[in-house]
Amino acid sequence: MARTRNDIRNIAIIAHVDHGKTTLVDGMLKQARVFRDAAAAGERILDSNALERERGITILAKNTAVTWQGVKINIVDTPGHADFGGEVERVLNMVDGALLLVDAAEGPMPQTRFVLRKALALGLRVIVVINKIERANARADEALNATFDLFIELGASDAQADFPVVYAVGLEGRAGYAPDDLRSDLTPLFETILREISGPQIEPEAPACLLVTTLDYDNYKGHIGVGRLNSGVMRKGMPIVRMTPQGERTPGRLEYLFTFPQPLAS
Repeated sequence: MARTRNDIRNIAIIAHVDHGKTTLVDGMLKQARVFRDAAAAGERILDSNALERERGITILAKNTAVTWQGVKINIVDTPGHADFGGEVERVLNMVDGALLLVDAAEGPMPQTRFVLRKALALGLRVIVVINKIERANARADEALNATFDLFIELGASDAQADFPVVYAVGLEGRAGYAPDDLRSDLTPLFETILREISGPQIEPEAPACLLVTTLDYDNYKGHIGVGRLNSGVMRKGMPIVRMTPQGERTPGRLEYLFTFPQPLAS
């Protein structure tokens, strides 16, 4: 029988390129004290790929997690560039809600439309974050109105169009419920996530089923699949079967189990 886990939230951060997704995740990780030394963690922590560092953009979706008031918030940071839209489309199946970041000066942009359409089609609860409101040319009200118009244009339901709004300066790790009344931290954002995004539906008695969205390889641990456990329970050493869309089945053994967060910096 399905039940809700209230101690977990699964969210994705989606936006047009350079609207501040990765920087906002930096602030969330630091405020939740994921690092022993936040100052040593640096900036754009999740952009660990060498090409991402060189180009200054997110190319691959990344997973991490923070704990806030006893609730574990799993976070997927997604690419904002249109060339990597497939990456966004794939990982949205892992989450139950999304933070849609909109630059207060630029407003919704082409990739904003793409990622929002995908989120609405999946029925995700979307929290709008008007970011970078410290900019001299920020126009928070206009950006919010344009975002609401985009929701309506994309066919959002009444419930989806009644979205919560948080204003933020991701670079400084500050947020609030009004553009001229920001807290010194991101507490309003965390509060909104816990209040507006529902916990995942689980079926612990059903057979184990893991939706793998990202594949990796480690020289010591072998093939690594990153994804969401949709049902059942997984244990180290259990037999598994890898299934492809073509119907191919490959038996194997689960050698390691990892969850987020993992220590990213000392």
